[in-house]
Amino acid sequence: MKAFGKLSYAEQQEFLKFPIYISLLAANEYGPTDKVDIKTAVEFDHMKTYTCVPLLSGFYAKADELFKDNFTNLDAELPKGKLARTEAIKAKLAELEILLLKFDKDYAAAMHQSMKSFKDHVSSAHWNVLDSFLFPIPIKGISS
Repeated sequence: MKAFGKLSYAEQQEFLKFPIYISLLAANEYGPTDKVDIKTAVEFDHMKTYTCVPLLSGFYAKADELFKDNFTNLDAELPKGKLARTEAIKAKLAELEILLLKFDKDYAAAMHQSMKSFKDHVSSAHWNVLDSFLFPIPIKGISS
């Protein structure tokens, strides 16, 4: 975790929550966090430790150690209403964006791409399996 050298210990602990905030923001679009959200986010974070770009491997290894507990704690701490929750998460993500300025541009770019991938994956966990099976091609007004 050499890249974290410019962050204080408290900043490091917050930065490790980046994928959790992304997961919670994506899940919030569909209502309260449920078991599918938690399972999907935990599994995807664990998988990322093996599939991420090498530049981020230290980050994901450390984040994976803390992920489930941090996820549960943050989910409980955040406001429950959809709008208030979204605003709180976006405020935290803005703080994390400021921390990204302490990293070199290659690391920051890799982290942005990785968090986008994280959001897309967690969001897709909510697609109805029957919709995907019955209508594999999006049909306006029916499956989209």
